[in-house]
Amino acid sequence: MDADIVQAARGLLNPRSQRWKIVALVAMASCAVALAVGVLVHRSTFERSMDIGRERAQNALGPVVDQYRRTGVADPLSVQDPDAMPPALLRQDLEQVGFWYDDRRPDIPWMWAAESVDGHVIAVQMELGSELRSLQALDRHIVEASLAVLAVVVPLAALAAEPPNRRLRRVAGTARRIADGDLDARIGTAGRARDEITDISSAVDSMAGALQERLLTEQRFTADVAHELRTPLMGLITASELLPESEATDLVRDRVGVLRTLVENLLEISRLDAGAESADHAVVPLDQVVEESVRRAGLQAGLTVTGDPVADTDPRRLDRIIANLVANAYRHGRPPVEVTVDGTTIVIRDHGPGFPGELLAGGPQRFRTGAAERGHGHGLGLTIALGQARVIGAELTFRNAPDGGAVAVLRLRGRTRPEA
Repeated sequence: MDADIVQAARGLLNPRSQRWKIVALVAMASCAVALAVGVLVHRSTFERSMDIGRERAQNALGPVVDQYRRTGVADPLSVQDPDAMPPALLRQDLEQVGFWYDDRRPDIPWMWAAESVDGHVIAVQMELGSELRSLQALDRHIVEASLAVLAVVVPLAALAAEPPNRRLRRVAGTARRIADGDLDARIGTAGRARDEITDISSAVDSMAGALQERLLTEQRFTADVAHELRTPLMGLITASELLPESEATDLVRDRVGVLRTLVENLLEISRLDAGAESADHAVVPLDQVVEESVRRAGLQAGLTVTGDPVADTDPRRLDRIIANLVANAYRHGRPPVEVTVDGTTIVIRDHGPGFPGELLAGGPQRFRTGAAERGHGHGLGLTIALGQARVIGAELTFRNAPDGGAVAVLRLRGRTRPEA
């Protein structure tokens, strides 16, 4: 649940998340609709105002023209001087009534109406300030209404985007769990409507099921092979002990010993895979445990201890981990091999070519060493070390040193040494 909350918070803070893309798309669509409606309403209202202005101007011009035709004298309120009239109006055919909208003064627009009577142009003008103010008020109302709609639509879009985002986060979280080794993790699609997210969830579940089945098949095969080899192996060991002493006998016994180690490693891996191993924890002094592990490995390694480290761990399994890591450093790296104990952290380093990129990216895998320059082997030592580290609740990571060499870092659970 905490992980879901963290992922949701990251989605809220990430401007590139799907939620905000959906919100932005909805906001843009709403703005586009509001703009289109606003433009249409503005133009329609403006045309209506022009029609009203022309009608008013024509109604005012009619009596003036009639008076001029009867008396030859124009109304004093009319305009008769061509210089005072807009040139665009004079360019029209004024045998019929002509109109022109004068917006040279944006705050006070005018509607002109003119007609030619006996070669004399008579014009009137009507102020359209009230119509302009009404149009401006309408524009403001449209903008305010659009902002109000956005204030409602954007939160609703964000809320509507949450259910699919939550489902996508669940898909991502399950995929991460599967990548971390939890092959029992499933998303589950029962009872959900068929959509794209359901298809993705079903595909991930199917992939996890197929991967789990393949892994279980591999584990069963490894365990079966190891168990089936035990009986003939014991026969080989017994037979090799009965051979007369010779150089060939020593070679046979050496190869039988290698085969015995391989079978024992396979059996240990099969127990780790089956989850049949459990730790027997005790509070132990790390400096003594690590020193004894290096000594029993029979390999030369420099040991550096900082402080008075104590850890709550299984000493037998810790000994197995240290022995495997030191042996791997000698087998696949180059001396000097250095072991450093700092608190509850143990670092084993060699000065060889380092771990291959494949191992750093995906972790150690059985029967795969990853790089020819690190020598030959079965890839079981690091696999066992990693499995035993999980059993005792420790964290084992691998990296390469900047100046060359492979580095394995084991972090144990600490425990303060009681005072004497």
